Amino acid sequence: MNLFLSLENALPRIPGASFSTPINWQVQSGEIWAVAGENGSGKSLLAELITGQYGLNKGDITYHFLEVLQQDSPDKMLHAWDFIKLVSFNSTYSIVDFRPMYYQQRFNSTEYEDSPYVRDLLMGDGSKHPVTDEIVEALNIAKLLDRKLIQLSSGELRKLLIAKIMAINPRMLIFDNPFIGLDVASRNQLNDLFVRMNMQGIQLMFLVPSPVDLPDCTERVLVMDQCRVASVMSASEFRAMHQQKQERASEICIDWAKFPAPADQPEACENVVKMEDVEISYGKQIIRQGVNWTIRKGEKWALLGPNGSGKSTLLSYIFADNPQAYSKKLTLFDRRRGTGESIWEIKARIGFTSSEMHLYYRENVPCLSVVASGFFDSVGLFRKCSESQLEIAQQMLALLECEHLKEKPFLKISSGEQRLVLFARSLVKNPELLILDEPFHGLDAAKKQLCRRVVESFCEQPDKSLIYVTHRREEIPACVDNYMELG
Repeated sequence: MNLFLSLENALPRIPGASFSTPINWQVQSGEIWAVAGENGSGKSLLAELITGQYGLNKGDITYHFLEVLQQDSPDKMLHAWDFIKLVSFNSTYSIVDFRPMYYQQRFNSTEYEDSPYVRDLLMGDGSKHPVTDEIVEALNIAKLLDRKLIQLSSGELRKLLIAKIMAINPRMLIFDNPFIGLDVASRNQLNDLFVRMNMQGIQLMFLVPSPVDLPDCTERVLVMDQCRVASVMSASEFRAMHQQKQERASEICIDWAKFPAPADQPEACENVVKMEDVEISYGKQIIRQGVNWTIRKGEKWALLGPNGSGKSTLLSYIFADNPQAYSKKLTLFDRRRGTGESIWEIKARIGFTSSEMHLYYRENVPCLSVVASGFFDSVGLFRKCSESQLEIAQQMLALLECEHLKEKPFLKISSGEQRLVLFARSLVKNPELLILDEPFHGLDAAKKQLCRRVVESFCEQPDKSLIYVTHRREEIPACVDNYMELG
């Protein structure tokens, strides 16, 4: 086998990141590697170094495949990062500029007219790299072609991103959390697609926080810890090591009584949510009809279903983000929608986080401010918090073992760490109803267990209700005993 790339005594020049030990690593052509480690261990930073986003303080990175390509094109100056592409959560922003958009916009039919169609993005944008029918079929995205981009779920956006990057025909693809946001069928399709990519000569690398996120075709694993290479092993050794390792089940002690009560105490209710014959739709496009769902005060539910089944839209009716809810037979906290209540009165009783919210949360403020924004249900912190509110926001970060992030800009931390911060934001006001839409995707095993225990602690309080959405049933908290599945 020939070398594809190698790092020799490489020390990255990354502001705020401490790589104290030089990196020595060789990747053979055709060899499938994963870079594994806990959240914040340096996986993404290493990938960004390889793709040319950071330089070196010392040492060398050699792109051996580039030397071969240069021989075929001696008159061109080739750059490795033109042939190596990183597929990450933040890569979604390469599809379209989300900065002028806002989360609720995807549910307002009068406000997404300027959003492009998926077909135009994939095939009709004048690109010299059109997406082929083979790629469309492999990712099973033909049904998305006539949809507006802004209407896609996070899992559907992920498929679209992969299709766009595959069309460039790169020499190497680095997938950060390759299965994030994807249902079981899509994960199986992607596993098969990885094998085909490898057979076609595309070099593959995966960044994963835990063994369950490891694609089947992975051969070797580089384990990162605190921005250094901790060990190198085979994929089978990595899986076996983690099967034997038992994560410590920490006892969570939270004095939820310390959370400040709302200034206006809401009226007690019997039913938190009641839907009768509700239609799930995007404008004129009907996704599902005849949804009947009642959540009584204190009940804990899991909401399940494949990508594109309407889960996020259903939640948007509950969280008062979707104006179509006014035309539905929908009751929230025993009050029929459209009878004079404001959306802020509804949001004040709900804690919420989702992949879509993560995508649109582009406020580069300190993480403590992001958590504190949960008191006001705002994207960004535009009101002054009380000292007790700031103290609770800081305690929530400490509880999730990420207090060290409190002063760091939200957009400068890893996507897994951002998930943790947004999870803390959803809990900070100790809401009556907690809605968690895929909250633990991208978290390492220890952080998942910690967050699941925090959810269970929250649910031990009287009259607290939960809606938990996931594509991985093994992540569902033990307190959940009701299931709603959209087929």
